[in-house]
Amino acid sequence: MTVYKKFKKKLFQVPVLVFSLVSFCTGADAQIKKTVPTGPPENAFSALVDTAAPITYRNPVIAGFNSDPSICRVGDDYYMVSSTFEYFPGVPVYHSKDLVNWQLIGHCITRPDQLPNELNIFATTIRHHNGVFYMITTNTGIEGNFYVTATNPAGPWSDPVFIKVKAIDPDLFFDDDGKVYVTSSTFELFEIDLKTGNLLSEGRKVWNGTGGRYPEGPHIYKKDGFYYLMAAEGGTEEAHTQTIARSKYIWGPYSDNPANPILSHVNAAGQGSPIQGVGHADITQAHDGSWWMIFHGYRPVIGYPVHHTIGRETFLAPVSWPTNGWPVVNGNGTVTLDMRVPTLPLKPFAAKPARIDFKDQELDLEWNYLRYPVSSNYSTTARKGYLRLKGSAQTIEDRKSPTFIGRRVRNLNFTASTELEFNPRQVNEEAGLTLINNGAHFDLLIKQENGQRVLVSRLRFGGVVHDSKPIILKPGPVKLAVQGEKASLSFMYAQGNETLKPVQHVDGRFISTETVGGFSGLYLGLYATGNGKASTADADYDWFEYVGDEK
Repeated sequence: MTVYKKFKKKLFQVPVLVFSLVSFCTGADAQIKKTVPTGPPENAFSALVDTAAPITYRNPVIAGFNSDPSICRVGDDYYMVSSTFEYFPGVPVYHSKDLVNWQLIGHCITRPDQLPNELNIFATTIRHHNGVFYMITTNTGIEGNFYVTATNPAGPWSDPVFIKVKAIDPDLFFDDDGKVYVTSSTFELFEIDLKTGNLLSEGRKVWNGTGGRYPEGPHIYKKDGFYYLMAAEGGTEEAHTQTIARSKYIWGPYSDNPANPILSHVNAAGQGSPIQGVGHADITQAHDGSWWMIFHGYRPVIGYPVHHTIGRETFLAPVSWPTNGWPVVNGNGTVTLDMRVPTLPLKPFAAKPARIDFKDQELDLEWNYLRYPVSSNYSTTARKGYLRLKGSAQTIEDRKSPTFIGRRVRNLNFTASTELEFNPRQVNEEAGLTLINNGAHFDLLIKQENGQRVLVSRLRFGGVVHDSKPIILKPGPVKLAVQGEKASLSFMYAQGNETLKPVQHVDGRFISTETVGGFSGLYLGLYATGNGKASTADADYDWFEYVGDEK
């Protein structure tokens, strides 16, 4: 008999002893169960989360459409800007004391005469030097690249200075020797005179990126004697990433970080994350010496195939940047909704009321127009306590200057409502509440049909237009409401003391960016139009309420 067979025979002769030993060691067994995995992890590449650690902040730090963010620090104050495309005022300026809590304090583009032709504002960069703030960006397809300046970031900002730099997403870099440089998405570098906007050198291409498509949003930093050139690659969809290179000389050559990309959710580590499309980042060093990155990403309402509706939002992550080393973002280049990392001392701003009653003559800074407004079509004084809109001949899909005023949708789950007094005199006249994304819009509107005032829910995207069955209205004001629950949108109405009644339900994917295109995100708006000629009836909005809830 072999040694193995003898051992096996003796082992099975003592089952009672073995059972007794297992029973006796239940304490150790319980400890083993706590430390030994019981099965394979769902994602072997994702970061492990210590759920016992407290949540210190939640991403996104600026919710809703706030894409292509850029940041600068002045003392212990932080300022951030983002792209706005066709919306006016353009380029919001946010202020923070802790990088987590942000307050909108103004806009860089507030006068039509700054950019008199049209608006299509792409990515921005904000920098501060010798007491002056600089915001540089692209009015894409129109005047091109320009910068504006201010001594107060809340404004007013100067008229633009246009520069002869091609492509998009320009960046300004102030070197230690007083020279200033500008680059763009082509990675072509120029020295520039900021007093005149004149280029002081020929352009030199200093980097090619790492080979990702659609490079954009370059930024130059100087640290430990190295010039770091960082950019986004891969396109601003799921393949978005952030890469970086460095050189000992501003003009290059720049060597790639061997650990590129430094931020990405396109890999297995970011697979299945509720945040996708991360990139277009900027880095700042906080006043306590820590390093931080802001960047945009989006929260899908449908996981596969991905659809997102409320746009690319601003996220925050800590950065480890050792001396002579490369920046490492949040340990493994991914980010989570609930962050469990040390922060600056938090200094939140007071929450704003959910309901606006239009008693103030000036609307809050969060309200925007589609392109430049015709000011005579908007009034908070014509009827005290109401916002009065006069419908023009323009419609939202005309892409001109419709009577529309709106604000960003900032939550995947939200309810927005308003009360409207509107008695159309002609069949062409309508007014109501709208959800808009890149020209596609879903409306809950009042109009005239067969001599009666009716309510209709209209869905318009591309060449597709669908009207719900008209609902005949009683005399008096009408409460209009829309409720969003991720991929679900529901339109409702009520009159008098009635509870809200459903009008139409629609799948949110039909107004997602993946469906309608563009680079913005959902806006909630109040509008009026005469559909080809000026409306003779005024639309009076008594109040507007927005309640967001992340479930």
